[in-house]
Amino acid sequence: MDNLILSLPINYWIHLKKNWWNMSESGGRRIKRSIFIDMTSIRFCNEEMINHYNKFELIREYLKSKQTEITNFTDDMNVDTSELINGRRLTNIGTFRSYVEEYLKNHEKLHNEMTLIVRQLKPGANGLPIEIYVFINDMVWKNYEGIQSDIFDHILAVIPEFDLRVFQDPTGQDFSRYLND
Repeated sequence: MDNLILSLPINYWIHLKKNWWNMSESGGRRIKRSIFIDMTSIRFCNEEMINHYNKFELIREYLKSKQTEITNFTDDMNVDTSELINGRRLTNIGTFRSYVEEYLKNHEKLHNEMTLIVRQLKPGANGLPIEIYVFINDMVWKNYEGIQSDIFDHILAVIPEFDLRVFQDPTGQDFSRYLND
């Protein structure tokens, strides 16, 4: 094993030292990971959905602000809102992104002076990637992995609350459920 470690190229060790030094100096360790959303679950929010989302403390202010902004736009532009496609509306995916951002801003293990971004990436065959880009204030690898897992456990668990689904390739269980129906 020692021979294997010693046989790694010097460029590897220089790169490793540089990355560790940057992380140590900054006081934060980066998370950059995406969750893929099934695009067939993305929709405009109806009143029932908004009432449900208003029960979530972290996004009450966001919803109030967005609804005021949308109402003002609709009134100023004299938009006929009898059709969903007219004007501007809240979406479940936008509301979910706002929730995740607020959840992360309130997480005690995140570095609050470093970048925090929750964004959509280019949609593809695996759905719509929602990327989480944040820094943890703990550089210990085991702690980092635990914190990262806790964050994604929570995010994955709340996705259905926003009437969204995670994209997942079909499994044998999906096919058997379909055949049984």
